[in-house]
Amino acid sequence: MRLRMINATVSRGGALFLGGLPFLFVAIAYLIASAQRLAANPSDKLLPSPVQMWSAFLDLATVPDKRSGDLILWIDTYASLLRLFAGVGVATFAALSLGIAIGFIPRVRAFLLPFVTVVCVIPPLALLPILFIALGLGETAKITLIAVGVAPVMVRDIANRVMELPPELVAKAQTLGGNSWTTILRLVLPQIMPRLITCVRLALGPAWLFLIAAEAIASTEGLGYRIFLVRRYLSMDVILPYVAWITLLAVITDWLLVRLSQAMSPWAHPVEAR
Repeated sequence: MRLRMINATVSRGGALFLGGLPFLFVAIAYLIASAQRLAANPSDKLLPSPVQMWSAFLDLATVPDKRSGDLILWIDTYASLLRLFAGVGVATFAALSLGIAIGFIPRVRAFLLPFVTVVCVIPPLALLPILFIALGLGETAKITLIAVGVAPVMVRDIANRVMELPPELVAKAQTLGGNSWTTILRLVLPQIMPRLITCVRLALGPAWLFLIAAEAIASTEGLGYRIFLVRRYLSMDVILPYVAWITLLAVITDWLLVRLSQAMSPWAHPVEAR
């Protein structure tokens, strides 16, 4: 029986059904709880109905703001995504350059690896007041927080991946006449690209956290700013759709990164290619 459970396969339809069950259970539980609270108090704001949430979300997406004339949802989304991609982009460049240098060049490893290891354990949110004091309340501090928050872990992970490359491959590249720069471009870089994209995928969760924290403290637009702005009015009909919107953006970004990795390095995804 235990072997049958371990070796049992799931069809594509069965996987979709099983994967959708948790979402269905959560939705049903919310609808029941919301209906009960609204039946007891139609003015209850804690668990708004889906109609109330959709109406509030639609207003933010399609009705211009009375003061600025902007569509608030899209202004917030643009501001947040710009900060997020800028911070993660800087972190990715640092992971690529420093990770290869630390993992491939022994002197650079001896010089930087202890420092990167120590920086990895510093809570990034503890640096937020320092960044705001040193860099001001503008975009630079927010982008820096995201980059500093995710870059050290990415650098260490890429360095470890480079150090795991079989020495035989490096020896063969050198035997064929490759110098250090050629070996990095032709051997190391293609080998670590799938891992780099995986690092970016794993960093998106913490990056969203740092972004929302920074926007909540000092910002005039952004998804995190809007959530913390309306919380004082207990506007759950805005907060919950914004959380769902952030989740959707994160899922889409992760899906695009997976497709990018499959397109760039199909050899690293043999299971998906079947």
